[in-house]
Amino acid sequence: MNKKIMLTVAAVGIFFLIGNLSAEEAVKPQPATDKKVQTVCPVQGEAIDKSLFVDYQGKRIYVCCAECIEKVKADPAKYVKELEAKGIALEATPKDKTSAETPKTEKKAADHQH
Repeated sequence: MNKKIMLTVAAVGIFFLIGNLSAEEAVKPQPATDKKVQTVCPVQGEAIDKSLFVDYQGKRIYVCCAECIEKVKADPAKYVKELEAKGIALEATPKDKTSAETPKTEKKAADHQH
């Protein structure tokens, strides 16, 4: 009889423990995996050109044309805040960069119309 009682108590204890662990796992904050990559220029809303960007405080802001580089350079914090508010994870500035703010303007905007 004592064996049956001990087994029942042990089984109930195990089920209680498993239930508790499952409940704790369910309420743990999950890492944010819903971050999106930047695909649109924050100024014009057009597709970005990966060769055109502004690096600001370790974050890379891509744009669609040289005109937009100048606008982003005027207030980069504004664009970082707007993009991150939309759930966009900005790429980190490559470690080999020497300056925190290095705009790159390899392409001309001659063929780009606003």
